[in-house]
Amino acid sequence: MTEPVLQFSGITKRFGALVANDAISLTLARGEVLALLGENGAGKSTLVSILFGHYRADAGTITVDGRPLPPGNPSAALAAGIGMVHQHFSLADNLSVLDNVMLGTEPLWQPFSRRAAARAALQDTAQRFGLQVNADSRIKDLSVGERQRVEILKALLPFGRRRGARVLILDEPTAVLTPQESESLFATLSQLVAQGLSVIFISHKLDEVLRVSHRIAVLRAGKLVAEMPAAGASKAMLAQAMVGRDVPRVVRVPTPAGAAALAQTPVCELRKLSVRGAGPWPQLDGVNLALRPGEVVAIAGVAGNGQQALADLLHGLIAADAGSVTLAGRAMPATPRDWIAAGVARIPEDRHAVGVVGDLPLWENAVLERYASPAFARGGLIKRGVVTAFAQRLVERYDVRGTEGAGLATPTRALSGGNMQKLILGRVLMTGPQLGRSAGNTEAGDADATSAPLLIVANQPTWGLDVGAVAYVHAQLLAACAAGAALLLISEDLDEVFALADRIAVMHHGRLTPARPVADWTLAAIGLAMAGVAASSELADAA
Repeated sequence: MTEPVLQFSGITKRFGALVANDAISLTLARGEVLALLGENGAGKSTLVSILFGHYRADAGTITVDGRPLPPGNPSAALAAGIGMVHQHFSLADNLSVLDNVMLGTEPLWQPFSRRAAARAALQDTAQRFGLQVNADSRIKDLSVGERQRVEILKALLPFGRRRGARVLILDEPTAVLTPQESESLFATLSQLVAQGLSVIFISHKLDEVLRVSHRIAVLRAGKLVAEMPAAGASKAMLAQAMVGRDVPRVVRVPTPAGAAALAQTPVCELRKLSVRGAGPWPQLDGVNLALRPGEVVAIAGVAGNGQQALADLLHGLIAADAGSVTLAGRAMPATPRDWIAAGVARIPEDRHAVGVVGDLPLWENAVLERYASPAFARGGLIKRGVVTAFAQRLVERYDVRGTEGAGLATPTRALSGGNMQKLILGRVLMTGPQLGRSAGNTEAGDADATSAPLLIVANQPTWGLDVGAVAYVHAQLLAACAAGAALLLISEDLDEVFALADRIAVMHHGRLTPARPVADWTLAAIGLAMAGVAASSELADAA
């Protein structure tokens, strides 16, 4: 047997009382794709962060090509040919794409910068992988999906002191791609693997895992609980290994798309709505959309085509430059407070930067959007007992884990992505009759703070979540729809779109196709519309 290109031996990492990695030993062969699976908080990110030098293991060693890898040294990892695409990005927001991919590639004492050569290398790599970005765009102006593309390109770029990755760690690499672009990426990865590239592939899309990997390793609660060849494995087997139990698949039963359903008064309606942008096309361009009670309308599209502007508009963060938007027949101002008070449940794309305030404790984040309402405050003072009772019920009902040490005082940033998303779901979906009864609070304003939502605007609600957390989020959203809420689901995960939607529309360059019943779409048709091939003709047909 040939010596592995990468070997973990007894890797252990603790954060206080939490054992994030517990004596993990793994190998990666040259030209092999190893899928690394596990629930959010299982220890995957900690393990690869130790490999890349961001963390130092408390015990254990890592060798690359038989040579020890110096611990806690990202430069040593890069020099060893390890490239990492982080789940949570490590980019400088105030710099351009080109500046970011050049960081660390040239010595500080070099009297000149080879920007032209770096630009050419970036363009070549982007072309090869089908990951086009504007080299001069600032990172702060890019969507989450576009930032992930920059991370992929940064890892693969052979320039300066970087020779390009020989061991490539990919964390959810297809989240920003159309189906056709994903196929292209898989074909390119296959060619590179055939030439000796080794890949650690982290994805919650089990179909992808089974397709591209040679071997699968599963972590649970910090331990390596399973290793198996991809050949012969099944999605059910992998899901059971990840969470320790069977995970039922949540599938939407589409509502009838007949005249009776379409005749319902829309909860929310957008008419010829436009939002100007700084780029070459409007963020939103003449968008028409109606959302009805109990209906799931999904918006598909490649990141950066206007989905964020649509979510921001319906979250009350930006105003339209033309057209109209109404909620329950009422024109809405561009103020988040009014949208929340009117019954809009907001689930933002970036749960870390926008969904919560990471340094605040869990109990404060549980009422963050309504802390000043009569339900939770009197005379400007928080009703601490009412708030903590509400937060405790939220933790129990939505199974928010990671609070075992500090309880409701746990800093929210300490939660895993899945548990952070459960907290956000509970905050916007949990209704409050129980609140008034248990706290003895019968103030008239309580209903304003804790009534069921009228409209749910969920932007990438399961991005980066494991299969168990995804099933949980889907079940909660569908339960809210069954109670009468309209759901606008903005997602780049086409499996999610097809599983949940009654109707699907595709956004490209700020324009939205007609929202058609899910049965009218195929995967290929959506992929073409996401690339802009079919969008223009469909909009013309609908005009």
